Amino acid sequence: MTTETSAAITRLTLTDFRNYERLDLTFSEPLVAFVGNNGLGKTNILEAISFLTAGRGLRRAPFADIARVSGSGDWAVSAVLSVDDLETRVGTGFTAGEPGRRVRIDGEDVKSSERLLDYVRILWLVPAMDGLFTGPAGDRRRFLDRLTLSIDPGHGRRVSDFEKALRQRNRLLEHGGSDSYLSALEQQVAELGTAVSAARHETVSLLGETLKVQAEAGLPFPTASLALEGAFETATVGMSASDREDHYLELLREGRGRDRAAGRTLMGPHLSDLQVRHVAKAMPASQSSTGEQKALLVGLILAHAELTAAVSGMKPVLLLDEIAAHLDPNRRAAMFAKLSLLGLQAFMTGTDEILFKDMPAGSQVFNLADGDVTTLPPAN
Repeated sequence: MTTETSAAITRLTLTDFRNYERLDLTFSEPLVAFVGNNGLGKTNILEAISFLTAGRGLRRAPFADIARVSGSGDWAVSAVLSVDDLETRVGTGFTAGEPGRRVRIDGEDVKSSERLLDYVRILWLVPAMDGLFTGPAGDRRRFLDRLTLSIDPGHGRRVSDFEKALRQRNRLLEHGGSDSYLSALEQQVAELGTAVSAARHETVSLLGETLKVQAEAGLPFPTASLALEGAFETATVGMSASDREDHYLELLREGRGRDRAAGRTLMGPHLSDLQVRHVAKAMPASQSSTGEQKALLVGLILAHAELTAAVSGMKPVLLLDEIAAHLDPNRRAAMFAKLSLLGLQAFMTGTDEILFKDMPAGSQVFNLADGDVTTLPPAN
């Protein structure tokens, strides 16, 4: 039996981050809510936490835009992590004029934010994702890649390398180059693309099974079915990994003229789409009501949190922005109960304290008002 590591943030410090010149918070309970009117900085706190893992944060904002308006242009986020009762200090920040953000673990600089995945996995659901099922396919691919990253830490690097190789191939087709160099690039594209596709398929398969188990447990969230679709998937269905790679390489070579005319590569997993269906209603999620789409997303995130713990052996930290407002009381209570049962740490936001009245006893609630963050009496 796999032993699951429990990671929790016990202290968070922000410096010149968004609207905060300085903010220092201590957390002692697994479920935490920030309440207050819109525009006071609730989401900014969640965004800061999202930088404690790999990637560009939940808003995907340029690093320079995150610094406090009247500050120096620099910003920093630091935290104390309790990982199975052992403390680790992690920090990240940006200095104006530098190309990327810095990351430190226990005072030592590390080369990549991917190292943070060794200590904590962070998942999020934010209002910007409410249109996920009706928006462009690229948004769903990024969503799936974020889900995959939490159970396969190497996935982010593969996706980045795959996209870089595609850009290089497109430039070479446009400006001309040797066939040998183009062939070498296409070999790289085929290898990376096949690996990216395989990892996505694995996530879709595992998450689908977890969603079925969740449905059998009686959670009041609509069950989703998932499928990865696209011309590449259709062309390579049923093939082994090596055959898929060989076939993709052949498609790239045959498509040079077409891709040169189009100015982009017209075949591959960079065009795949995550299709989600509402099982009970036998219809695409994109055609469901706004409320049902939100409930589908919540069910997906809860199932994925459970999957992440099972596969990686590490319980994730969840960031749930404005999570409760669009759920009916029954679903809110069920969500809090499921979060408590999973035994993970979750940070939530909302405009009204009443939305969190069904959280377990002892949960922490912070009130944001007039630039201050204060602790409200324990829930229940």
